[in-house]
Amino acid sequence: MRDDDDTLDSLYSIGELARRTGLTVKAVRFYADSGLVPPTDRTAAGYRRFDVHALARLDLVRTLRELGLDLATIGRVLDRTAPLREVAAAHADALDVQIRTLRLRRAVLRTVAERGSTTEEMRLMHKLAKLSDAERRRLVHDFIDATFGGLDANPEFVAMMRSAMPELPDDPSAEQVDAWVELGELVQDADFRAAIRRMAVHQATERAAGDDTGLHGALTETVRSTVTAALDAGVAPDSPAADAVVDTLTAAYAATFARPDDTALRTWLLGRLETADDPRAERYWHLLSVINGWPRPESLHAVFTWLTTALRTRV
Repeated sequence: MRDDDDTLDSLYSIGELARRTGLTVKAVRFYADSGLVPPTDRTAAGYRRFDVHALARLDLVRTLRELGLDLATIGRVLDRTAPLREVAAAHADALDVQIRTLRLRRAVLRTVAERGSTTEEMRLMHKLAKLSDAERRRLVHDFIDATFGGLDANPEFVAMMRSAMPELPDDPSAEQVDAWVELGELVQDADFRAAIRRMAVHQATERAAGDDTGLHGALTETVRSTVTAALDAGVAPDSPAADAVVDTLTAAYAATFARPDDTALRTWLLGRLETADDPRAERYWHLLSVINGWPRPESLHAVFTWLTTALRTRV
């Protein structure tokens, strides 16, 4: 604020500066004592007096403080040893981090409100939610290293897992925070890690035996469409009507893996399905899709459960 009678020759006391800027006398005195707003002159009694330039300098100090800059940085700006443009850019970046943190906290609180979480669950949720992108990726990479490390398993699948990392948006929804917390717990679960490790060992064993066919997208689609049709028709996996469905699928597996369609193939296929029969593996990809805002993958748990049961009653 400026009065009409302000001139370059006007000198103000600390109290007058406080009145004109809206600051407290204590705050003005603090800025003067710290050297940010040095006095222009002193009275015969030693009282400090400030000119209009000091008043403008104090206005700038107040503005920069309201923007969150620390006193040392403000001093460098005022002394022109730090360009204001660079300081403003750096501070804007810092504010981006603070805003993102506040958004995460808001999302956590919303999730807690919806779930009715305990204090311990809230603590864990906040701890996992505030991890940086790099820390989230490291947590998942540690899981992949622990489950697939040292094994010549399916390289295409492992590469796909390493490329599909959880990336929480800057303003995540409560559902996304909830999904990340569940995923963070899942990849650290010892039992889940052991289950995925068994799958990886099984894959590595098959590759050592000559199965180098990689991912089997076409085969999976054949199983999905064939078994889904059987489910829609109400065909029970242990019924005679399921024989034709099983024959169709074992023939597809035999063609894909270049093996005879015989009892040995069915026994091998049953072992393969039972090794991979853990719904948490499918849950992993579902949670990842929620976090990253990807289309939710179709659940194939019922499909492979049907096929596993059908094979088990026939082997």
